[in-house]
Amino acid sequence: MKKLTQILLFTCLVLTLIVPISLANDQLVIQGSTTVLPIAQATAEVFMQDNPQVDISVRGGGSGNGIAALLDGTCDIADSSRSIKIKEVILAQNKGISPVGNIVAMDGIAIIVHPSNSVNAIKMEQVKDIYTGKIKNWKELGGEDKKIIVVGRDSSSGTFEAFESIVMKGERVIPEVLAQGSNKTVGTIVSTTEGAIGYVGLGYLSSAVKALKVNGIQVNSSTVGNGKYPISRPLYMYTNGAPEGIARQFLEFIWSETGQEIVIEQGFVGLK
Repeated sequence: MKKLTQILLFTCLVLTLIVPISLANDQLVIQGSTTVLPIAQATAEVFMQDNPQVDISVRGGGSGNGIAALLDGTCDIADSSRSIKIKEVILAQNKGISPVGNIVAMDGIAIIVHPSNSVNAIKMEQVKDIYTGKIKNWKELGGEDKKIIVVGRDSSSGTFEAFESIVMKGERVIPEVLAQGSNKTVGTIVSTTEGAIGYVGLGYLSSAVKALKVNGIQVNSSTVGNGKYPISRPLYMYTNGAPEGIARQFLEFIWSETGQEIVIEQGFVGLK
């Protein structure tokens, strides 16, 4: 009896150690870019329906916050609308983390204005001039005599980083820019503010705003896919090393035909 009791106690101890590990393997925490957020949310919902034992938590916060969470070990996948920075790679190495960027979709950064704006097209140089303060009135672009209200993203945003790299070419935006924490809030402000200009990911376009042609090219899935639209970028899901376990299964689902259909349904450009 004493031996049987010892065996039962040992078995309970082993189960106590094993169960949390098993549960942890069926949990996935995803954090980061608000641009990638709709893709992560929509694919996670379908993936969990097909895999009821899996629990996926998805939250935004910006690309910088997502990568920081990955380096701190508080998330499994970091959504990012920009590539990882050199300083983040160095920090990761110091922490024993090996970030791997997994491209899940392509995106175009749309330059948006209020629907009532008579301007329909803009040059990339003119966008930069607006955000550096050289152009301050829509009449300078052939529009009405109306002050330009400049709306942008905060510095933790991958969309801000991509916009700064592709459009600003290292020049600083004016301090007066209305910096927002998400694509959604940028779209809301522009849609309700005559004279406003902003930029959002392709998946956040709606009839509430008007997307301007940039260098004569309209932003859409075709022009982003063929590389003609000048403000395009890949969207990433970063993992610590090559994805394994549930993270790998989830990413493989996103790369599948069904997953890429979801990407397209969210307004982005698929990889296939």
